[in-house]
Amino acid sequence: MKKLILILTITLSVGIFNNATAQETLVDVAVGNEDFSTLVAALKAADLVGALQGDGPFTVFAPTNDAFAKIDSKTLNALLEEKNQKALANILTYHVISGKITASDVVAALKKGNGTVELKALNGQAISVLEKDGKIWLKDSNGGYSEIVATDVMGSNGVIHVINTVVMPK
Repeated sequence: MKKLILILTITLSVGIFNNATAQETLVDVAVGNEDFSTLVAALKAADLVGALQGDGPFTVFAPTNDAFAKIDSKTLNALLEEKNQKALANILTYHVISGKITASDVVAALKKGNGTVELKALNGQAISVLEKDGKIWLKDSNGGYSEIVATDVMGSNGVIHVINTVVMPK
């Protein structure tokens, strides 16, 4: 009987935790992960936090701190200045797709699209998803690549896929 009560208690605790976690928006998920501190700072500087806390659903290709570190520090610091808010918002909204696209959705679309699929980002520009060398990549408007290194980080209003390089719009 004690085993049964313990199992039920653990099951309920896990269920409650999962429900609480699932209620976090994509912004909450990013704020709670130290690997996204630069992304969170950029979202604040671009005044996009409120938009990404909306109902969505959204798919966010989220660059890590290491991804942002690949950008020249002088350029990155300039982008974070208030006078460059519009340019920063253009870059960040290039990382967001309307709708919830999970990893399995991407794989299915890649099969249907012969290894490549084009998505329309919130900034209105196209970004390509492709399979190359057994990995899934984003290809930006300038021909730059970013590997998707983790997938399906769920939030209440969408999904995050983690990328290792900031993709740049035209």
